[in-house]
Amino acid sequence: MNAYPHPLGPDRRRGPFRAGERVQLTDTKGRKYTTMLTTDGYFQSARGNFRHSALIGADEGTVFEAETGHTLQAFRPLVADYVLSMPRGATPIYPKDSAQIIQQADVFPGARVFEAGVGSGGLTISLLAAIGPEGHLTSVERREEFAEIAQANVESWYGPQVPPWELFVGEAAQALDEIDRESLDHVLLDMLAPWELILPASRALRSGGVIVGYVTTTTQLSRFVEQLRESESYSEPVAFESVVRTWHLDGLAVRPNHSMVGHTGFLVLARRIARNSSPLIPKRRPAPAAHSEEPDWDWTEDDLPQHEISEKKLRKVRRDVAHRADVELSGRSLPGDNSERIRKKLDNETRQQNERRYAQRRIERDEGEL
Repeated sequence: MNAYPHPLGPDRRRGPFRAGERVQLTDTKGRKYTTMLTTDGYFQSARGNFRHSALIGADEGTVFEAETGHTLQAFRPLVADYVLSMPRGATPIYPKDSAQIIQQADVFPGARVFEAGVGSGGLTISLLAAIGPEGHLTSVERREEFAEIAQANVESWYGPQVPPWELFVGEAAQALDEIDRESLDHVLLDMLAPWELILPASRALRSGGVIVGYVTTTTQLSRFVEQLRESESYSEPVAFESVVRTWHLDGLAVRPNHSMVGHTGFLVLARRIARNSSPLIPKRRPAPAAHSEEPDWDWTEDDLPQHEISEKKLRKVRRDVAHRADVELSGRSLPGDNSERIRKKLDNETRQQNERRYAQRRIERDEGEL
């Protein structure tokens, strides 16, 4: 196997552009493009074309003229840019929400963190940066394909020196049960039904530890908060959302831009109270009819909002992240060992899927003949 060709640690983000790393281009209209530099690569867009070799070896922040006469600016993407442009299986937690989680939950260097629901690895990348080499992150994802994509995205960002991280495919409740009692500083739940993990999280969190739920609808928000209260293991939950609005700046013409990143999800935070304590009940005037009847919590996951990704798109994303790994190692656009490995894996999965489909059809045919 080829030796890793890029610097590690902080130097990974410094120095001239190298073949095999990503670059973010900005044109005069403010449009951004992210591409992987290769020794044989050629960039084409409506705002300029150029050979990658013209940028390899140039300083970061170079402003240059493309072959077509257009002017472009080149930087390495920041983590927020990377998360929004990386290949994805599940929709990632937006950088604005990741930042709130890190700050509001006080994810500190050396923290021991548990993450349920990895998605595409967007939050994972920020958590690993926050805990540093002295911390530890345990992530659990139900779907093997999503875990595969998330791992590739994290390793592409950090290289071989990923901070202490374990990624498991399976059920988060079981993973929490296997963690030592009172050993975690944070439990982060990005899942359809976070209330299912309240009791396992209560066992694993230390006194003063933080539980965070990320949900997208008000019904999920209400149920999670009420069941946190019913557990009598946490402080009074706090819920909020973050909204980001950029501004147009041109001399004295200063105004909000017409587009913004609005609602993406709700964040709920609460802290684990001491084992020998009862929760502090806030005194407040009850809202009229807020508790006039018992809520109907008889839901299944089918009743909750889910964004399904097609199998065809998921296969493409898995091929993309494998090819990206080849480009990072070789600095060339040709497919390599990682692309060949994922091709064989996808072919095997397709063969097994077809065998199951044919077996089911035979069963249905035999039953119809009886």
